[in-house]
Amino acid sequence: MAMVMDLDFSNFSHYIDMAATNTADEGCDWNGWSPVIDWEEFSGGQDDFHNLIDSIMDDENIVIRQSNSPDLNEEYYNNLSSPECHTLMSTVVESGGGATEDCKGLRLVHLLMAAAEALAGVNKCRELARVILVRLKELLSSNVGTNMERLASYFTDALQCLIDGGKCCGGHPYKEEHRQTDVLVAFQLLQDMSPYVKFGHFTANQAILEAVTHDRRIHIVDYDIMEGIQWASLMQSLVSRKDGTPPPHLRITALSRGGGGRRSLGTVQDTGRRLTSFAASIGQPFSFHQCRLDAAETFKPSSLKLVRGEALIINCMLHLPHFNYRSPDSIASFLSGSKTLNPRLITLVEEEMGPTGDEGFVVRFMDSLQQYSAMCDSLEAGFPMQSRSRALVERVFLGPQIAGSLDRIYRAHGDFHECSWGKWLAGTGSYPMDISFSNYCQAKLLIGLYNDGYRVEELATNKLVLGWKSRRLLSASIWCSQDNDM
Repeated sequence: MAMVMDLDFSNFSHYIDMAATNTADEGCDWNGWSPVIDWEEFSGGQDDFHNLIDSIMDDENIVIRQSNSPDLNEEYYNNLSSPECHTLMSTVVESGGGATEDCKGLRLVHLLMAAAEALAGVNKCRELARVILVRLKELLSSNVGTNMERLASYFTDALQCLIDGGKCCGGHPYKEEHRQTDVLVAFQLLQDMSPYVKFGHFTANQAILEAVTHDRRIHIVDYDIMEGIQWASLMQSLVSRKDGTPPPHLRITALSRGGGGRRSLGTVQDTGRRLTSFAASIGQPFSFHQCRLDAAETFKPSSLKLVRGEALIINCMLHLPHFNYRSPDSIASFLSGSKTLNPRLITLVEEEMGPTGDEGFVVRFMDSLQQYSAMCDSLEAGFPMQSRSRALVERVFLGPQIAGSLDRIYRAHGDFHECSWGKWLAGTGSYPMDISFSNYCQAKLLIGLYNDGYRVEELATNKLVLGWKSRRLLSASIWCSQDNDM
C-alpha cells in the first residue's frame, strides 16, 4: 500500500538550526520573519492587452529614435506582435495591479526585450543596448516594489553584466558569496512560501517508497545532495511504516565535487553528519558515503561501492531554485553511467524547458522572462509585496539564477545544449514507470497548503508537473533501466 509522505519537518529542523549556530546574526531578529500566506486569488489584469501595448509604443519609439540608430526597428516590433510576446505580456498582466502598474510593467517588458534585441539580435548595436539599459535604470530608480519592477531590476543587472563582459561565474554582481546564515534562512523561507522544493522531494520519495516496499536494504545515489532535507523526509516515512515492519537499512552515496563554492548548508561531509545524527535520533539504520567526481564532474560507475541485495535508486534533482548550475555534460555523464548499473528506479526533477533549439538569444530571453515572471508572481503570492523575507529569497536564489541563465544563453552562440532530461532518458532506452494515484493525490494535497495559483498536472503516465497559473515550472518523473524486470 502506498504511503503518503509526512509533512512534519520539525525533527530535522533542529539539525538545520545547529548548522547555522556559529554564523547566526545576533543583530537581526529572524524570528520576526514568519510567513504570511496571501490566500486571495490574483486575478487582475485585462482580457485584451493589445491596447496597452499600443498605448506605450510612442514612449518606446522616443527612446529608440533618440539613439540615432536604425538597427532596432522592424524586427523588434515583429517580436512585440509575436504569439510568444503576447504570452509573455499575459503573464505580466495576470500578476494583477492597477492600470498604472500594468502600463509601467509593460513598458519595462518592452525595454528589456529591446535591450536583448540590441545586444544579440540580427542587427546588433551594443551602444543602443546601453542607452536602453540607462532608461530602464531610470524607471527603476525610484521604486522596485512590484513584481515586474523587481524582475526587471534583476534582468537589467544581468544584461548590464553581459554588455560589460562580466561572467556569471566570476564577475556578475549577483554572483556573490552570501553568508551561511542568509542562505540557511532563505532556504527555510523558500520552503515556507512555495512548494518548489517539497514538490520534487515528496514526489520522488513517494515513488521510492513504493518501489522498495519489500526490500531490507536500500542504496540511494544522489547527484546533488545539498542540505539533505529530502532524505530526512524519507527516513521519517521508513520508520513509520503502517505494517509495523522494522525500517530497512538506508545507505546514501552523495556525489562530491572538488573546488567551487556551494550555496548550500555547508559541505557534503556536514550534510552526511547531520543526516547520520538525524537517523540515529529516530531509529533509522543508516550509513553515508561519498563518491568524488573528477574536475570535469564526470561520473564513473566503477567508483561506487555496490552491495549485493541492495535496491539501487538513482536520484537526480536539477534546477531547483537553491541549486547550483550543473553542466549538461556532467548530468549526461551521471545519468548514462547510472543506467549501466541497472537501478531499480531513477527519479528525475527538472525545470520545464522553453525553447532549446536554434531560436536565438532573443526568443530564449523572452521565455526566461516569462518563466521568472511566473516564479516572482508565485513568491509574491506567498508573502506581502514588501516583505523582507521574499526579498532575501530573491536576492540569494532568484537573482543569481537569472544572471546565470542569461549568461549561458548569451554565450551559447547557437549551440545551446540544455535539454529535457526526461526526453534524453527516453532516448537512451530508459523506461517510464507509472506515477501512482497516491503520489498524484499527495502532490495535490501539498499545493493545497499554498496559494490557489499553483496547480499539478499529470503530463505523462510517469510525470507530474508543478505549474503557476498558465506556466509549467517544474516536473518530476520516474524511470527504470531497460533491463529492469520490475
